[in-house]
Amino acid sequence: MRLDPVLRCVRPAVLALFALAPIGGAVPALAEQPAAAAPKADACARADFRVVVDVGHTVAVPGATSARGVSEYTFNLALGTKIKDALTTAGFRATTLMITATAPWRGLVERAARANAMHANLFIAIHHDSVPDNLLKSWQYEGQDQHYNDDYPGYAIFISNANPDRAASLQFGSLLGRELQARGEHYTPHYTLALMGHRRRILVDAQNGVYRYDQLIVLRDTRMPAVLLEAGSIVNRDEELQLATPERQALTSAAVAAAVEDFCAARAAARATAKAKPKPIANPMVKRGSQPPAAQ
Repeated sequence: MRLDPVLRCVRPAVLALFALAPIGGAVPALAEQPAAAAPKADACARADFRVVVDVGHTVAVPGATSARGVSEYTFNLALGTKIKDALTTAGFRATTLMITATAPWRGLVERAARANAMHANLFIAIHHDSVPDNLLKSWQYEGQDQHYNDDYPGYAIFISNANPDRAASLQFGSLLGRELQARGEHYTPHYTLALMGHRRRILVDAQNGVYRYDQLIVLRDTRMPAVLLEAGSIVNRDEELQLATPERQALTSAAVAAAVEDFCAARAAARATAKAKPKPIANPMVKRGSQPPAAQ
């Protein structure tokens, strides 16, 4: 989907953050390049594995505002589009980029219902983080009053214990956190702090940065494994600049694609194991509904 209708209202100086930066340096000779990594051997039917990439918020209700005045929806749409492209390139051709115009709460119910109607195998909601208003500080950017908090950079991943497949949701969330950390990212621990008030969450995977958010509709009402990714803090002035770059978006997209590959393969392996498991053999000497003869 084109970004023009969303970005038209944002000042050119701010949108310059999203401009493609040229990559310097000459391309090394072919002989000096490392051999391409062998593709992962798995039983995942990628073409049939349906992933919904949900772009958080809407044009009219755009979520948080970054430290430089850019809407969260702008970040969500840019990253969601990159993730969808990365998954399609990886062979997950049934991936859907979900964009919803309906405002919450009805819009959240609509997102879950659409994913359920697609019989999706995995739901990933894409968001960018902020902090409670009482933790924001004021500054001037290009002559405008803006708000920031530089204390809590990093990603956060959420699952719901009310999701019908909570175990698989946690499995994918952990895989995603692992892939993000393998690429140099770290998660933010501030959701565990008392200063978060009613936004405080339980950390269910302290190694990979997965939290519980049981009542979030898109995680609770979807009938497939579901996670919500806060890709980073857009009120953190340094991280906001990073999150707007093609390089950071490509890094996050690659992490998501790798996690989906591993998750799909693990699900396929689990199904194959369950199918191959031998069934117990009935004793032909025992009639159905009767008790076995007493031991002599």
